[in-house]
Amino acid sequence: MPPVTTRPGRRRRAVALLSGALLLAAGAATGSPAALAATAAPGAAPQAAAADTGSPVRVNQLGYLPDGPKNATVVSSATTPLAWQLRNAAGATVASGSTVVHGADAASGDSTHLVDFSAYTGTGTGFTLAVAGQTSYPFDIAADLYAGLRSDSLNFFYQQRSGIAIDASLAGGAAYARPAGHLGVAPNKGDTSVPCQAGVCDYGLDVRGGWYDAGDQGKYVVNGGIAAWQLVNSFERAKRAGTDAALGDSTLRVPERGNGVPDVLDEARWELEFLMRMQVPAGKPLAGMAFHKIHDADWTGLPTRPEQDSQQRELHKPSTAATLNLAATAAQCARVYAPYDAAFAARCLDSARRAWTAAKANPALLAPASDGTGGGSYDDANVGDEFYWAAAELYATTGEAQYRDAVTGSTYHTSAVFSPGGFSWGDTAALGRITLATVPNGLPAADLARIRASVTDAADGYLATMAAQGYAVPLPADGYVWGSNSQVANNAVVIAVAYELTGQQRYRDGALQTLDYLLGRNALNQSYVSGYGEHASENEHHRFWAHEYDASLPHPPPGSFAGGPNSGLQDPVAEAELTGCRPATCYIDDIGSYSTNEVAINWNAPLAWLASFAADDPGGSGEPQPVTPKVLVNPSAVTVPEGSSATVGVRLSGAPKQNVTVTVTRTSGDQDLTVAAGATLVFTPANWATAQPVTIAAAQDADTVDGSAVFTVAGAGADSATFTATEADDDKAPAAGCSVTYHVDSAWGDGLTATVTVKNTGQSTIKGWTLGWSFPGNQRITNAWNATVTQNGAAVTAKDAGWNGTLAPGGTGSFGFQAGYSGSNTAPTQFTLNGVACG
Repeated sequence: MPPVTTRPGRRRRAVALLSGALLLAAGAATGSPAALAATAAPGAAPQAAAADTGSPVRVNQLGYLPDGPKNATVVSSATTPLAWQLRNAAGATVASGSTVVHGADAASGDSTHLVDFSAYTGTGTGFTLAVAGQTSYPFDIAADLYAGLRSDSLNFFYQQRSGIAIDASLAGGAAYARPAGHLGVAPNKGDTSVPCQAGVCDYGLDVRGGWYDAGDQGKYVVNGGIAAWQLVNSFERAKRAGTDAALGDSTLRVPERGNGVPDVLDEARWELEFLMRMQVPAGKPLAGMAFHKIHDADWTGLPTRPEQDSQQRELHKPSTAATLNLAATAAQCARVYAPYDAAFAARCLDSARRAWTAAKANPALLAPASDGTGGGSYDDANVGDEFYWAAAELYATTGEAQYRDAVTGSTYHTSAVFSPGGFSWGDTAALGRITLATVPNGLPAADLARIRASVTDAADGYLATMAAQGYAVPLPADGYVWGSNSQVANNAVVIAVAYELTGQQRYRDGALQTLDYLLGRNALNQSYVSGYGEHASENEHHRFWAHEYDASLPHPPPGSFAGGPNSGLQDPVAEAELTGCRPATCYIDDIGSYSTNEVAINWNAPLAWLASFAADDPGGSGEPQPVTPKVLVNPSAVTVPEGSSATVGVRLSGAPKQNVTVTVTRTSGDQDLTVAAGATLVFTPANWATAQPVTIAAAQDADTVDGSAVFTVAGAGADSATFTATEADDDKAPAAGCSVTYHVDSAWGDGLTATVTVKNTGQSTIKGWTLGWSFPGNQRITNAWNATVTQNGAAVTAKDAGWNGTLAPGGTGSFGFQAGYSGSNTAPTQFTLNGVACG
């Protein structure tokens, strides 16, 4: 980050600090209970001059869910329990009890007591917690507590968009509206034709769009990759839980509302389009690789709105890490966007495949640590984790052997990938592990069980860390680094995934308690989310949300997430104000403290993920409401080859109160389709989240009709579901008429990707197809998708994949492949369909 040489607003900050010190002194003079003095634990290191942290009673300043855990921390050196009272907005006591003495909290140096008022399940606003005459900030207890935070934390990404005008009605007011930035409108040089740094390339590239990374206006592929992945993954999680409607079309404040696509995917697509624009074009050196980053030639001044930036933008050399981020996120895109925009999903998959191939060919193009002028270097000397992540996403999407082998052959596949300090943009193997644990794939059952156990084992470790602390943070005392809040949030994501896998309540509680820390239950009594809490961050480091520097500019909008305590003190403000601080207190809400108080897309992404998780969880207005889980079937439609079988997975959307037995029965349709295995399934409060297989068989018959049947999955204690099975008849009729389109999607010096589309131009339905051709050159297919493709010399045979085997008159079927070649790349012109020449 750039050095900060001037710091307007310091006088105001100094007065605030002095006022806080006087308040503390006054409190002692008037006889406030000695037991509640905000003293450090015995033996603590000398600390920085104390800022005013307010009441020693620390709560989640937003509030608590009615059926969730409700915990608070009290700073006190008392060695015996203290009485506490929970009071409603009218001041009446609605619950009471005694604290539990916890003692020293290593990360903060505080002596602490713990309060647990989870037994209270009433709802309302303006609750306070009182302990020995001291009162917390007010908070709410409500079932819809996190709905606003989900919306605002995701709207942060809209407001960070590059290349689009920001609409006041979507951004929260006129103060946040602005013209589009970096589109080449003076004084911008723009992102529409960006040259490379000297010596990197000899051409320009259109890399408009995407999100500004953080407080600066750079755009970085490795940071954009993890942020986009977490937004899309939050939707995947919600869809598995049956709660994706809350992220659906017209639920968020994005300009694409009403287009039939879930809004969170619209937002993520803005970044995904940019990531794919960063890919080196075909025919250029390093084709398929991704440029590492783009930003100004020198650090953008503060404050500067994007449309006012007059500096030259530059592309920085491609890197293996950036390329694998593109491969991973584009592969995830291909499977998640397919139901909403098949063409975009296909483009994502093509980009992912090309990126993977390029990264394999260039496995050690590393971003240099020295490339830090005008933007962060984002250097990463180890890309084995990125290879594992990308392979996992490609395998989960395609099921192909080459990607499975890359997964199982990686040392990361059997090693611990969840560190105590949390995953991050430079440590991404955990993302691949989460995908393999949650997205159906073909790994052996024993391997899948080990993968899922690694998630729950990591979550148990984080819960143990929380239990040993006074503020229940899933981060060790030495983990307060630059962006520590994102590390905390990422560890909570792992805990929440463990809840999805097991349904065990302790994991849900752990994820929610992590939000308590981020929203005020911490050593500074500070909510790190703008607009959420009585004492919330409001001066985060940013180029155009810079009210502390320029009163005409706004504070960061609600839902912006500060980086948090950083014991490294890596900026002048932190060095001047925080020297001697304990790790958990090394934070200052000052726009100049970029090492503790910046915002970033990869920090807001896990916050949005957690807010969505918390908002989805059931709660009631009073006593916790019983929830009937839904039966979920994946996929909801399956094609069964005649004489063979296919499998669907069945699970519940949530934990049942007791064991639920469901049965699978054919309720209508072709009697040749039957349940071959899994007709009766039992789900328990422990295994409800694990999909159980149901096998559907199609009998071999003499007709040429593709029969179909509807199956119902139902049982007491769960809402039923249905799915459809369709037989793919193997009694093929000769092709009555057909045409074939052979399209090269991309080509580079020695390779290509192509899409082949066959159309039934006859009057009869084609039931199962086999397409044949011979290459005119030496093209050799290396992998294919949506068809089974074999090659013998120049001759190629492509057989339908079952689900795409029926072609009605006028209907089409497509598949793709990747191939290598040397010399010419002449396309074939003659094809046969089921042995008959095709036009």
